[in-house]
Amino acid sequence: MSKTQYTYAVARIRALEVSLFSASTIEQLIACKDLESCLRFLQDKGWGGNDVPMDADAILTREREKIWETVGEMHVDMDVFNVLSYTNWFHNLKAAVKEVCTGKSGANIFYEGTPIPKEEMLRIIREKDYKALPENMQAAAEEAVETLLHSGDGQLCDIIIDRATMEAIKEAGRQSQDDIIRDYAESTVAVANIKIAVRSSKTAKSLDFMKRAMAPCDSLNVDGLARAALAGMDSIIEYLSGNGYLEGALALKESPSAFERWCDNRIIQTIKPQKTNPFSIGPLVAYVIARENEIKTVRIILTCKQNGLSDDSIRERVREMYV
Repeated sequence: MSKTQYTYAVARIRALEVSLFSASTIEQLIACKDLESCLRFLQDKGWGGNDVPMDADAILTREREKIWETVGEMHVDMDVFNVLSYTNWFHNLKAAVKEVCTGKSGANIFYEGTPIPKEEMLRIIREKDYKALPENMQAAAEEAVETLLHSGDGQLCDIIIDRATMEAIKEAGRQSQDDIIRDYAESTVAVANIKIAVRSSKTAKSLDFMKRAMAPCDSLNVDGLARAALAGMDSIIEYLSGNGYLEGALALKESPSAFERWCDNRIIQTIKPQKTNPFSIGPLVAYVIARENEIKTVRIILTCKQNGLSDDSIRERVREMYV
């Protein structure tokens, strides 16, 4: 794609960025007295649409659809954005494996809008037609099926597919010529490894379990991280503090919700330099990530309102905005 075409696409994105929610907009949403008031606020901001009911799921689903409609109108190479959807693609693989192997139909949630529809994914797993899957899914699908059928270990099935997800994301970053894809992939895999370490430490998982669950990345030594997790939460905090993840360590020390917030904020901080990039796919990818983060934050607020949490409790969970 030429620089001239990118200039047009980026100009469109710059105009759209004006409507992204800022921290002050999020604060206004938090200040709404109840769920219904929040939904009216969102509709006033143009969320949903004339034919969309005043329902949280309907509004948020429509906003996600708008993201890809907008990007599609710019006539750019859509394959660039695949890495952002790998988590959903591999989740559907996991759901299909569990449904086929356990025989529990409808027990798993499938994401829509992925290259392989639900029924086709189920057919592939049922018939063990692994070559019909993308290459980066084939080995994980076969291993997960055999593992679940022979051991019945759903957690082991999960880590096989989750690790394959991280490896696919990291490989997409390695092959990409775009800095934002490389940076996004590295941050995503590193954060996923840290989450595994934290969960494993809390549940007393073995070193072998963690090594099997984690995927190599450039900014963290997964062997060192796993050994730190084996020694306890204080060791994880010390390890992160000395390896470029001080903010993550401080968040982990503060509270579980602060840590979860940091995990998402790390990705937003990774893409913020794209706000000054005029000549590449970077700002478009950043816009998609920013919108997804915005929708996730709104969903958190709506869920908290529905469950009667205080405004201060909601603020603890709110993610950093792109603008």
